[in-house]
Amino acid sequence: MSAREFHLRTPLSDSDVERLRIGDIVYLSGTVVTARDEAHELALEILRSGGQLPVDLRRLALYHCGPVAVKQPDGSWKVIAAGPTTSMRMESVEPEFIERTGVKMIIGKGGMGPRTAEAMRKFKAVYAVFTGGAGALAAEAIKSVKAVHWLDKLGMAEAMWVFEVEEFGPLTITIDSTGANYYEMRLREVAENARAVKRELGLPAEERARQ
Repeated sequence: MSAREFHLRTPLSDSDVERLRIGDIVYLSGTVVTARDEAHELALEILRSGGQLPVDLRRLALYHCGPVAVKQPDGSWKVIAAGPTTSMRMESVEPEFIERTGVKMIIGKGGMGPRTAEAMRKFKAVYAVFTGGAGALAAEAIKSVKAVHWLDKLGMAEAMWVFEVEEFGPLTITIDSTGANYYEMRLREVAENARAVKRELGLPAEERARQ
C-alpha cells in the first residue's frame, strides 16, 4: 500500500473522504463520537421510530471505543484511555447506521466486512484502524469531552461520548469510499498464494479445489 498523509477536520465532506485510499494515514481533528454495540442498537431503534439522536452525526467520525473516564471536581470529564473496540462486532448494523446517520469515517480495529464496505461505497465514507492497545495514546489527542449521552442507560463503555480531538491518529485507511477493503484483498491474495503453492507441489486438483 502506498501511504500518503492527510490532516483532516470534521465535519468531513464527500471530497475529503473520496480522495482517501487504502493505506493512507490520517490525523483527525474536530468532533469524534463513540458508539459500540449497544449504542448502535439504541441509535437505530430511535432512528427507525422517527426520533432524533442527541448528536447530529452527519459528516462526523464515529469511533468504536469504550473509553475510561473520570469525572473532575468541576463536573467535567477526563479521558484516561480510549483504545479501539473490535469493529466486526458492529458489522451487522453498521451499513444501516452509515445510511441513517451520514457519518463519513468509522474508526476501530480489526477491519470490517463486505456489507460495510458496500455501504461506504454507496454513501461515501471510509473506515480507518487505530492501533489496538494504544488507549493512552488515543486519550492524549482528546482535548475535551463535549457531552456524554445514555450514560445512565448503557454505562460508561457503551455510552455515546462526544469528544473534541486534535491530531487524533495515526489512523490507517483500510476501507475507502470506492468500497475497496484491504483485509478482503489480503485474504484473497493469501488464498491465491496457497493455491499456487499447492500447484507447485503437484497436489491433486480435487485437493486444490477444497482450499
